[in-house]
Amino acid sequence: MYIEQIYTNCLAEASYYVESDGVALVIDPVREPEPYLAKAAARGADIRYVLETHFHADFVSGHVELADKSGAVIVYGPGAETGFSAHIARDGEELPLGKIKIRVLHTPGHTGESACYLLLDENGKPHAVFTGDTLFIGDVGRPDLAIRSNLTKEDLAGMLFDSLRNKIMTLPDDVTVYPGHGAGSACGKNISSETVSTIGNQKATNYALQPMTREQFVGVVGEGIMPAPEYFGIAAGINKNGAEELAAVLDNGLVSLGVDRTEELVARGACILDTRNPDAFEEGFIPGSVNIGLNGQFAIWAATVLAYDTPLVLLAEEGKEKEAALRLARVGLDNMAGYLSGGFEAWKKAGKAVDTVASIDPEAFGGLHAAGAAVLDVRKPGEFETSHIAGAKFITLQDLEARVAEVPADRPVLLHCAGGYRSMIAASLLKRRGYENLINVRKGFGALKNMPGLVLEEGPCPSEKLRMAAGI
Repeated sequence: MYIEQIYTNCLAEASYYVESDGVALVIDPVREPEPYLAKAAARGADIRYVLETHFHADFVSGHVELADKSGAVIVYGPGAETGFSAHIARDGEELPLGKIKIRVLHTPGHTGESACYLLLDENGKPHAVFTGDTLFIGDVGRPDLAIRSNLTKEDLAGMLFDSLRNKIMTLPDDVTVYPGHGAGSACGKNISSETVSTIGNQKATNYALQPMTREQFVGVVGEGIMPAPEYFGIAAGINKNGAEELAAVLDNGLVSLGVDRTEELVARGACILDTRNPDAFEEGFIPGSVNIGLNGQFAIWAATVLAYDTPLVLLAEEGKEKEAALRLARVGLDNMAGYLSGGFEAWKKAGKAVDTVASIDPEAFGGLHAAGAAVLDVRKPGEFETSHIAGAKFITLQDLEARVAEVPADRPVLLHCAGGYRSMIAASLLKRRGYENLINVRKGFGALKNMPGLVLEEGPCPSEKLRMAAGI
């Protein structure tokens, strides 16, 4: 028996390769099939199944293309309706894989078709459970993504309560837990940076698995969830019907464009996506471009702040164009028109207009703040609630475009996140909207909080609040 977790940092997503006696399966694959095909080929195995824990809302699955190229069968849990050929498994059904078996556990709550997959070893003993978005390390899946006219968030949370207590928590304590996501995913609110645990450890430490009534669970799990990004619905729709072949998407994204052609596309409504690091972007960029650096959670933020119907022209460091295009395709941002050949240097050499972002080190923050500059904090709610600068305007990066009118335009705005990555995304979005009096704070709140003289307002961190609510 062989198990490998394949973690994609850009998505905070975990897929799995499982093999026994020359046959293999893949659980929750990302869009590109090649890594899984290459792994099976290198190990001399045949991929028999592609197991999906649910219709993913935060990335595009490569299940259809992987199945087509490997001959595998796609498997979903009970109730799934797909636009392609798939085996809709029964609750409790066992799938043979070499000398082991995979038992399907229907665990509705995060979505209606959510399923976990229990691996039974050669002796029929429970060995590991692949929990998708039902159970994370330190958290459980959000119960607000499958709301319908006859199904509320509270209904889904109640289903999740039953699924966890009747299907997951009854497993032996030594069973390994392999979740679908790690820290950074918007599918939970308290997900640990750890990506492997055990049932026993989670029963002891996970706030949602503590003794409580259904009503208490519904309250604590439903509290403090940020609205789902708009792209969640788009990604889920793609996954229900199957994505376009990846090679065709990359062919479009990797068309080499000259400066004049880039200008023409922008004039027709395209957006230049500058994927360089924030430090490079602040020193010079093409006016109107959006900066989302490849050095961070690029795919998640690109999907969150970019419009899916707007054509994208990529600007990347030389040699990183394919990486940028692939990572956009992983979240279904397929509307790529190509990349600017020669990057920002080509634009400058052509004598075209450039813009910059004013930036300061944390040491200069206090004087500007005292002189009347506004403070805009674009972190997530939990970060802000834990500690923030007194009087700061709080607008999450996810909400910035919708609430842009709330950003002061009559005075300088000191813009910060935790470390500088998200604040530069915000600065580029605001610049695109015509804001000029912006000052980005390098190193963000991580450095600001240690500056003398600043007044901070503090509260319990999200995990502490959840643990207190759960009585642990």
